[in-house]
Amino acid sequence: MYPADRELRWQDGERLIRFGRSALADAPSLLAERGFDSYALLTTERAAAAAPVLAAGAVTAAHVPHGPVPEAAAAIRQAAGGRPLVALGGGRVVDAAKAVAAADRLPLAAVPTTLAGAEMNGHHRPLPGFEDAPRRRPVLVIADPSLMASLPPAALTATALNALAHAVEALYTPSAGPLSEAAGLEAARQLAHGLRTPDAAALSLGGLLAGYALGVAGFAVHHVLGQTLVRTAGTPHAETNAVLLPHVVAAMASRAPREIGLLGDALGRPGDAAGAVAELAAGTDVHRLRDLGVTEDQLPAVADAAMRRRDELDRTPGGLSREDVLHLLHEAM
Repeated sequence: MYPADRELRWQDGERLIRFGRSALADAPSLLAERGFDSYALLTTERAAAAAPVLAAGAVTAAHVPHGPVPEAAAAIRQAAGGRPLVALGGGRVVDAAKAVAAADRLPLAAVPTTLAGAEMNGHHRPLPGFEDAPRRRPVLVIADPSLMASLPPAALTATALNALAHAVEALYTPSAGPLSEAAGLEAARQLAHGLRTPDAAALSLGGLLAGYALGVAGFAVHHVLGQTLVRTAGTPHAETNAVLLPHVVAAMASRAPREIGLLGDALGRPGDAAGAVAELAAGTDVHRLRDLGVTEDQLPAVADAAMRRRDELDRTPGGLSREDVLHLLHEAM
């Protein structure tokens, strides 16, 4: 396992990733170095309070509202004023900033405050009217464990399981390959160690690597179900992913046996990847979809909505029918 306490400066194409416990202290010089001299800060109240140096350096700041990413992005677009963007927050904040950056062709830096991994890829829902615009990923990522692992224990476990879901799906989509597999398995090792120890640096490095792996390999069944539940049933994002993941891993064991076998090894439970995931997820304090307020009579509508994302479901080994989707949902209830 890679030593997560090392300071990293990783140049990946046009993107610079700065990881480590002194990354936030380096933020002003890194932003200046990359041309973010007069930036708009997109953030939340909690995140801004945790990184006052970024608020102090901004020309303007806007708090990203709750709600779906396209609507949140539309609400802050005018406040950004066409300036370079710095997104300080979790996945919703970073995704909303990516949507604004894509629409207005703006440079974007990201300073994550969770393990969501949105800073490491170009996946995001677009602003209305910009569906065909090229997706945007940050050109600068400032990843400091003091911010990324700052949530309370149950919420931190949930965001770690969200990250682990990225790592898992990066193992078996049609776009998976040696890079996504290596990054996904190392992410799984770091996240498992970080939750069991606990170790903020390992969790944060695991979140980064999982987000990178997702950017390479893309989505499959887990994210289709998770995102559909969030939009259809109103469940919280990270906790929904945490509840679903053990059941998805169990279902994938027969469809992608080599990859799930490697996952079990990485999580320290050879031959029992699903059990290892369930053990790690126990710290979220929610264990079933019913704990999140989902009812049995909602499941058919969730399955129908998931089936409308046929292209993504078909990225799952063996494909999935509506009956398969319903079975997975019932297993998680």
